[in-house]
Amino acid sequence: MGDSVPDGNLASVLKNVGDSVVVDEIVAQIETDKVTIDVRSSVAGRIEQILARQGDTVTPGTKVAIVAIGEPRAASPPGPTAFTTPSPRAPAAASPAVTVAPPPPKPGPVKVDAAAAASPKADDLSSPKRAAIPQLQGGERRVPMTRLRKRVATRLKDSQNTFALLTTFNELDMGNLMELRSQHKDTFLEKHGVKLGFMSGFVKAAVSALKQFPAVNAVIDGDDIIYRDYIDISIAVGTKKGLVVPVLRGVDGMNFAQIEKMINMLGKKANDGSITIDDMAGGTFTISNGGVYGSLISTPIINPPQSAILGMHSIVKRPMVVGKDIIARPMMYVALTYDHRLIDGREAVLFLRAVKDNVEDPRRLLLDI
Repeated sequence: MGDSVPDGNLASVLKNVGDSVVVDEIVAQIETDKVTIDVRSSVAGRIEQILARQGDTVTPGTKVAIVAIGEPRAASPPGPTAFTTPSPRAPAAASPAVTVAPPPPKPGPVKVDAAAAASPKADDLSSPKRAAIPQLQGGERRVPMTRLRKRVATRLKDSQNTFALLTTFNELDMGNLMELRSQHKDTFLEKHGVKLGFMSGFVKAAVSALKQFPAVNAVIDGDDIIYRDYIDISIAVGTKKGLVVPVLRGVDGMNFAQIEKMINMLGKKANDGSITIDDMAGGTFTISNGGVYGSLISTPIINPPQSAILGMHSIVKRPMVVGKDIIARPMMYVALTYDHRLIDGREAVLFLRAVKDNVEDPRRLLLDI
């Protein structure tokens, strides 16, 4: 757990009393507001006692279980040892073995609707009755929100409540960028060991636009405006456990290959659960690509404490007027949601237009125009 995450919930215990463990084997998982952290055994032996249960709040150094050192069937093991929750700065990772049944949860943490429990009148039309059991009649079931999901919900609602959110839209022709990728993708992969995607083009286009319109890269702090002379772009990644936003740091000094390598590395860490809190800290601007899920158009929500977010969408061939002809072109809608307290409509529209110009003619990025 990082310094900014003082505690977490024990999400699952993957071992039972009597089970054998080997060195560095994952025995439990802790869910924080941002990531899932593995608790690993530092010794080989047998689980002698489990000291914490699913749902418990734990802090760095909390004892989770006791392991009898040695082979599971050893006649006289050297003695038990306890493994604890990771201390600050420990690497965070998520295990795919989440289907292993954990010990039954304590009855204490179960939340019951007090009004419903106190009186049968709680099931009137103005206040529907909320059953305390997980399985309800009519195909309903109650599942506790994960800490990550609660954190995402809180941050996004705070964004709506704090910022003067406004979204501007545009459409861009992806033809030139697609042609560039098609012509050079094999050579790019051979030389750099990573595939050439569209995201690096959008990142470079956004960096160029952010330099032209520094207010989009700034943030309000009380009665002041903080202008950043650096550009760290957050990339929104949807995972099975929720939304995570890793950060490409110093992206204004990266080339296409460096950006693609960093995106590939952070994307893998996000999906396999090994992403750390440090990987997601900071960021001055966010790019979200709903197009990978087929989204045609949307209004993205700002990731606090940033002031704007660029939304990419799916590429669809549409009839467009080119000169005097109507031609089917690969088009994408793009959206910029921004904090209208800081960024004027003129700046937002021109910023999005700059992104459009850079993507439609990638040569502008090479010439820095």
